[in-house]
Amino acid sequence: MAQTTPAAQDDTQETVTDEGEIVVTAQRRSENLMTTATSASVLSGNQLENKGVTNVDALQFAMPSVVVNNFGQGNDFNVRGIGKAEHNTQTTTGVITYRDGVPTFPGYVQGEPYYDIANIQVLRGPQGTIVGQNATGGAVFINTNDPIIEGGVHGYLQGQVGNYRDVGLQGAVNIPVSSTLAVRAAFFTEGRSSFYNVRGPGNTAYIGNKGAMKLAAGRFSILWRPTDRLTIESKTDVGILDFGAYPASPALNYYKVIPGQTAANPNYRDLFDIQLNAPQAAHDKFVRTIARVEYELAGGVKLRSITSFQRANTFYRADLDGTSASVSTFFDDVDEQQVSQEVALISPDNGRFTWLIGGSALWNDYAFKKPYQFVIDVAPGYNLPLYQYKLQGYNWTHSYAAFGQVGFEITPALKIEAGGRYTSSKSVNDVDVIQYSLPIIADQEITSDNFSYKVSLGWKLSPSQFLYGFVATGFRPGGLNVPVGATLPDPFKPEEVTSYEAGWKANWADGHVRTTINGFYNSYKNFQVIIGYPDYPTFGIELNVEDPTKIYGFEAEVEINVGGFSVDAGINVLHSELGDFYAVDPRNPPTGLPGDLVVPCAPATGPVSAKCLYLGGREQTYAPNLTFNIGAQYVIEISDTDKLIPRANFGHVAAQWATLFEAPQRGDRINERNILNAQVAWQHGTWTVTAYGTNLTDQHYPGALNSGLYFAGPPRQYGVKVLKVF
Repeated sequence: MAQTTPAAQDDTQETVTDEGEIVVTAQRRSENLMTTATSASVLSGNQLENKGVTNVDALQFAMPSVVVNNFGQGNDFNVRGIGKAEHNTQTTTGVITYRDGVPTFPGYVQGEPYYDIANIQVLRGPQGTIVGQNATGGAVFINTNDPIIEGGVHGYLQGQVGNYRDVGLQGAVNIPVSSTLAVRAAFFTEGRSSFYNVRGPGNTAYIGNKGAMKLAAGRFSILWRPTDRLTIESKTDVGILDFGAYPASPALNYYKVIPGQTAANPNYRDLFDIQLNAPQAAHDKFVRTIARVEYELAGGVKLRSITSFQRANTFYRADLDGTSASVSTFFDDVDEQQVSQEVALISPDNGRFTWLIGGSALWNDYAFKKPYQFVIDVAPGYNLPLYQYKLQGYNWTHSYAAFGQVGFEITPALKIEAGGRYTSSKSVNDVDVIQYSLPIIADQEITSDNFSYKVSLGWKLSPSQFLYGFVATGFRPGGLNVPVGATLPDPFKPEEVTSYEAGWKANWADGHVRTTINGFYNSYKNFQVIIGYPDYPTFGIELNVEDPTKIYGFEAEVEINVGGFSVDAGINVLHSELGDFYAVDPRNPPTGLPGDLVVPCAPATGPVSAKCLYLGGREQTYAPNLTFNIGAQYVIEISDTDKLIPRANFGHVAAQWATLFEAPQRGDRINERNILNAQVAWQHGTWTVTAYGTNLTDQHYPGALNSGLYFAGPPRQYGVKVLKVF
């Protein structure tokens, strides 16, 4: 939920009207969140600053149902346990992120900083009708500040310094060029030293990059309104994001006593105390341009077009074993390009009958550079094909869709809405692999077609009480597996979800208290999972769980504003269970010895054995059964020009499983996270000085598990920010 803040202290465009309505635009029209049949959280740019949310990782501690696990080159973003739980490019995400109205890259380049933000809207539950495929769990809309034609010259400048030699500077300026044209320029820079103490073999000095960060990004926006009916806007973002490295250590080194054992762990190390013997690198470069055209036809109908072009490069190098005792490395150098186009006709918002109709297209292409710039090497430095897995080539994914939605007010208090979307997707592999000296050519393609729908009913019991319910579906397209063995593996099928939700939204005490509560039930068909390839268990292959997988739970949020005191809180309780399924843990493959597995482990039928495990009923990965957040602040009026505003925020993410095999003795159980942030801001006219701290208890927690390594979440950080608004 959003709250109004003094305009002189916040250069963001608020999401609250003069009447106190919280406005959301994620469904292609302006709607009052409290009377809309959807579950969502909205944070203004000012609230993001107050809660210490400067990137996607921190969102999970500021709103319920959101879990982010950052494993270095990408992240797993889940909402209500749905999203992305597999670390690869062939699996599309289930939570799609939009920036300024266009879908962003589905996997790479997720570390783009938040700056000059108007608001962030997180919609929970399937959003297939309006947003499209890859929104089975929800959608995130990040909206930056637009130029203001009649807003005068205004903007802000903010500098910060903190521990780990953190230095940052950001700002923005709005310039009205004429009565019909305005531009806005914004920039962001930040640099800091590494969080890690990295040493080489035998505790010698490590000469590689330890994770020192250097970020630079900029945005230039143009808004032209030649007539009252025509609006043309463009935004171009560029960024060079050098994260230095993502050091990680073997998962079991995290435990003083390994789960299931009683003796002290001789290899115990703090997550930030690492020994490596291979070089590291982690940097992204990107450019994104959007063009938005809106024309109002006779009768108030709007014709809207939004186009985007995005291009990025990601380069990653890692010590794959996370130790200095052996050498195993990984690196890749990948280009990605995405083009999108959407056109829609949208009826006025205020009629008894509303409608929209449109179409969209998206082209996303990965280029794994030649010659073989994707390499797993267990004997680096010797260039021995027998110890290398190398890949080069292209993966194209294209989708086309047509969508529509209608709404009808049966009575002034009762409204029904129905919408649908037909999507056709295609994925093509043109990939060459050298798998431990065995050459493989993978030329495959797969198509996926789907019709998703949503039907909702909203009932205004009174001006302050609203009930809603809906049924909605969504899907993620099928895809292609990377080559393994002498034959090409089969593609995996599309994943579909059907969701049922009912909720109650209310305003109390003349709008000083807002509450929302809802319950939801999701049923998956052909749930996508990665397991060991049946004939080569040490390699991963993506398959579908044909038996239904279920995820259900409830959420509640509250916001209280009384005088200078405000509190906001949210909670999600979740239950998930996988359908009937059998698999071999690739970390414990058959040995071929007498008594070991000899009958193949069929995913649908097993049979159960010491190696062929029954996974039915197990929890979805990265789906904790509880997330909770609460924040409070108090505005102390010192004088007409001075205010003191202390604020504290706490976020809890319960323990979660990182794999479906649920083997704590292998590090599969990721501990709970309890993050406390606090700040004290002194406002003096147009100046604000803020002392801040994040993760004040300095909890050292695994942020993700990948390739048997734990990637640490950020440690305690603190510093001072100085903001000047003009």
